[in-house]
Amino acid sequence: MSTTKRHRPRGLCADRVLATTALALLLAACAGPVTRPTEPPLPATAEPPPPAINLSGFPDAQRFAADGNYRTGWQDGVALCKKK
Repeated sequence: MSTTKRHRPRGLCADRVLATTALALLLAACAGPVTRPTEPPLPATAEPPPPAINLSGFPDAQRFAADGNYRTGWQDGVALCKKK
């Protein structure tokens, strides 16, 4: 009994890779951009959110939370330091 091996033509595997890649690109192009919900803008008179500054353990933390002028001074100082 003789067994004959079937050989695939060399181009068949490359054709399959090309077709799979083309299909993946086509599906990716149809997906469209991802949209994220946006928050509504704050009114001009709204207090800005507190900055990401760790004030724990400092007595100024209470003053920072309660005094708007003090908070604004801190935020202005932090902004100036970030520019450098």
